[in-house]
Amino acid sequence: MLKKEFKRKDVQRARNLIMGNSGASTGTQIGYGKKIKDYKEGDVWTEGKKTWTIKNGIKQTVSKLDVIKKEVFMPLSCPCCGKVMKHRLDKPNYKIHKKCFDCVIEFEGKLKHVPGRYEKYLKELELKNKLTSLDEIESYLLDAINTSNSGFVSEDGVIEKWKGGVDSKKWTKDIKEYSAKTREKLEKELNDEEGTKRTN
Repeated sequence: MLKKEFKRKDVQRARNLIMGNSGASTGTQIGYGKKIKDYKEGDVWTEGKKTWTIKNGIKQTVSKLDVIKKEVFMPLSCPCCGKVMKHRLDKPNYKIHKKCFDCVIEFEGKLKHVPGRYEKYLKELELKNKLTSLDEIESYLLDAINTSNSGFVSEDGVIEKWKGGVDSKKWTKDIKEYSAKTREKLEKELNDEEGTKRTN
């Protein structure tokens, strides 16, 4: 004697399996119709809580990190000349100029033919480098100050408690103020350099 009663959909499922229609529906659904939309290469759409796109014929999610990836990762070939970037100096030059070493050499060579232009270019690079260094130093100092300094584990495994320490709020405020002033000064110099470059 069967303990379980077969329902109509169980019988229909068995029929479907015998007939070879394993994917066929076993019941009738009312009031629901799924919209089917065709997407083509490059389309971007939201489905659920994710953003999707089609790249090279493959559906994939659009990440917020895609913009950062483009900045960080070096492409196989130079966007300027199309040559494969395999020279050891291509990577550092791509990070700064977004082109291969040969293209940078060619660009700088052309600048040297215009009086005063190469010197302004070097000054601009120096200012951009200082801005990047300032950001890194500020981040390092803020991290070091806001790290807990209440205790220390010695190499013997003894926990030493320290008293006193730095006033993290005051130091944080001072570092941020100094960084903001220095950043403002460097950005003003950089804007002045770029302004004189455009007028020449």
